[in-house]
Amino acid sequence: MEQGSKKGRFGGSEAANGLLLISPTAIYATLLLAAPLFAVVVYSLMVDSKAGLAGGLTFQNYIEVWTGRIDRALMLRSLTVSAMVTLVTVLLAYPVAYFVSFHIRQDRKSLWLFLITIPFWTSYLIRVFLWKVILGYNGVINSGLMSLGIIGEPLTIINYSIGSMIMTLAHAYAAFAILPIFVSLEKIDRSLLEAGQDLGESKLRTFWRVTLPLSMPGVIAAVLIVFIPTIGDYVTPELIGGGKLPMIANRIEAVMLKQNDKALGSAIAMTAMAIVALVSVAFLLLNKRFLKGQK
Repeated sequence: MEQGSKKGRFGGSEAANGLLLISPTAIYATLLLAAPLFAVVVYSLMVDSKAGLAGGLTFQNYIEVWTGRIDRALMLRSLTVSAMVTLVTVLLAYPVAYFVSFHIRQDRKSLWLFLITIPFWTSYLIRVFLWKVILGYNGVINSGLMSLGIIGEPLTIINYSIGSMIMTLAHAYAAFAILPIFVSLEKIDRSLLEAGQDLGESKLRTFWRVTLPLSMPGVIAAVLIVFIPTIGDYVTPELIGGGKLPMIANRIEAVMLKQNDKALGSAIAMTAMAIVALVSVAFLLLNKRFLKGQK
């Protein structure tokens, strides 16, 4: 009997049985992800009035988002903060991942990774509140500096500022950047590094020409893992920024819930999603290039 005519356990062909097995999961994923996204797309193309969503499809909401000064400013702020958080997080995460991968004994690496993830057992909201206590006007840092006589009055630069938001978000996503970089470093063949040093390369040049390029897939993965959620973060600008430095997620919340304009809010959300998608595709293509260069 030919392989193409084989019968599966449910009596049909193997292909049909395979589709039957995955169909519940596929339907669940469609209802959970695709349906809400489709609803947001439809909302963004409608007009929201006092009578509710009505009218034919229109791009007026997108035109308002793209030409609105507030929306453009908040989108630019969100992209800037997210980019800075990503840069700081990856720069801090790489040395930690490198140290664990190259300088910790094999039987102790799991322990180190375990210790790195301990702060993330608590709720994200609790960790943000803790940073608010640390950076607050009468927080730990200001109180400590004043008790030592270094400053005469509390510093305001660390409270309700972009810098404090970046610091909080960098800490919040540090482990998510360390882990993919660590995995990428673990996959590097150590004999390549030894060969580079045998050929007269210094450790620094070996790192720059061998280790760093080979670990770039992990770095790019870390960039995406940090960049995508931070651009839509709502809690940190509200608590650490004191509501004075809103980002695009705060704008969406205000438009949809306070102004009750679901159509405009959906258009803002879809615009932000499109920008994130473009940035993600660019990094994925860059990752593909590095993977191709390793072959």
